[in-house]
Amino acid sequence: MNKTITIQDLGSKDFKETWDYQEQLFKGILETKIKNRRENAGLQTKNYFLFVEHPHVYTLGKSGDLSNLLLNEKQLKDKRATFYKINRGGDITYHGPGQIVGYPILDLDNFFTDIHKYLRFLEEVIILTLQEYGLKTERSPGETGVWLGVGTPFARKICAMGVRASRWVTMHGFALNVNANLGYFDHIIPCGIRGKAVTSLNVELGQGVVNETEMKAKLLKHFAILFEAEFIN
Repeated sequence: MNKTITIQDLGSKDFKETWDYQEQLFKGILETKIKNRRENAGLQTKNYFLFVEHPHVYTLGKSGDLSNLLLNEKQLKDKRATFYKINRGGDITYHGPGQIVGYPILDLDNFFTDIHKYLRFLEEVIILTLQEYGLKTERSPGETGVWLGVGTPFARKICAMGVRASRWVTMHGFALNVNANLGYFDHIIPCGIRGKAVTSLNVELGQGVVNETEMKAKLLKHFAILFEAEFIN
């Protein structure tokens, strides 16, 4: 059982390039698991955590509804945005500058084999981190992610989530709006949920720019505690 996680900060990186890299790491873990099963090789599987910021991009989950994208191909180009239909759960979301995206690529056999618990732990990492900024965030029943104002007319999502898992290996993850341009969310029905808004930490705090390096450190601290993990470079 390996509870060490290799942390990599990819900086600003194209979504498709990052997706391909995720797939490479994901398949490497799966291959080790298959070899262990077939040959009783006793090899430890690796775990990874990628931080990244994407240029403007919209992604649609495998069960998502394309009609939730409100732009045509020309309008996407005008917005300097790209679009991908991908293999995670969930509906449509936006990634862009000012957003911290985290992709844990874990073998849950090293931690716990429960996808529901995994998603709740990801949400808890965000909730505990935002508490450090004085924000009370919470889950919204039946809606994955982290929200403010749940149960009020002012409900708004600050963090979206969508994952893929196979043989207990995970990929994709969360997108936390820290200094995000919220105007890009106007061109989709976020996560396919009508009538609810999206927000960003800098907006909620009423300040210009939140330090994203500090935010990443806080996220990793809470992730390590909840998953009883150790991060390595």
